Amino acid sequence: MSDKKAKIIDIIVDKLGVDPSEVTPEASFTNDLGADSLDTVELIMEFEKEFNMSIPDDQAENIQTVGEAIAYIEEHAQ
Repeated sequence: MSDKKAKIIDIIVDKLGVDPSEVTPEASFTNDLGADSLDTVELIMEFEKEFNMSIPDDQAENIQTVGEAIAYIEEHAQ
């Protein structure tokens, strides 16, 4: 597991209060992990802070699952 992927999972577990075993690439933030719209905004903000990057709103709207977050951050973070 990459350092970025591990950190992304840690952030999701911390922010959403879910068990790490629930955080799979296919898991939807809202449908599977119980996040509401505010939670998803806070997750994006935390990803931006942790990885020193900016995620445009139009891109953030497309990040609906753990796997999508990992793929986006691994592609765009320094």
